Amino acid sequence: MKKSTLITTIAFAFVMLLTTNVNAQKFSKLDKSPMDAAAFPTDYKDSNKLIKIVYSRPQLNGRDLATLAPNGKVWRTGANEAAELTLYTDMKLGSTTVKAGTYTFYVIPGEKEWTAIISTDLNVWGSYFYNEANDVARLSVPTSTGESLEAFSIAFDEADNGVNMHLGWGTARVTVPFTK
Repeated sequence: MKKSTLITTIAFAFVMLLTTNVNAQKFSKLDKSPMDAAAFPTDYKDSNKLIKIVYSRPQLNGRDLATLAPNGKVWRTGANEAAELTLYTDMKLGSTTVKAGTYTFYVIPGEKEWTAIISTDLNVWGSYFYNEANDVARLSVPTSTGESLEAFSIAFDEADNGVNMHLGWGTARVTVPFTK
């Protein structure tokens, strides 16, 4: 009886396999510039965030930063889609108050300073369709240098009456202050 039950089970499984329409899902390969996010407060247990940015992390791979993010040209602040900035409370970039909401965050790199730009553009790939008329706020900030970073990175820390967003790639460092 056990042998016939086993044969029946195998036969049933085989028939089900033949009659089931199986479509394999096609997954894309691992992105060479993976998407990442940074937020403040940085503790993942603290859900009361003030600010968050979602961006892709390109690698230098022996290339020059000035080639990948040319001085004087609007850059998407990462790779692939332009960086998406979410403010969970009204904040200021420089003297401009930016209402809570989701925006695109661009920068214009420079030798001695970078210009940070908050734009109403959304769901933008790259900076190819950047439109200055959609800018909500701009702020020029000085650059500094640091230890070389292979992957573009963004981090936040607390500042007087606000939050600092730190951008780093290669030896370039930029701090963008957001105040309450």
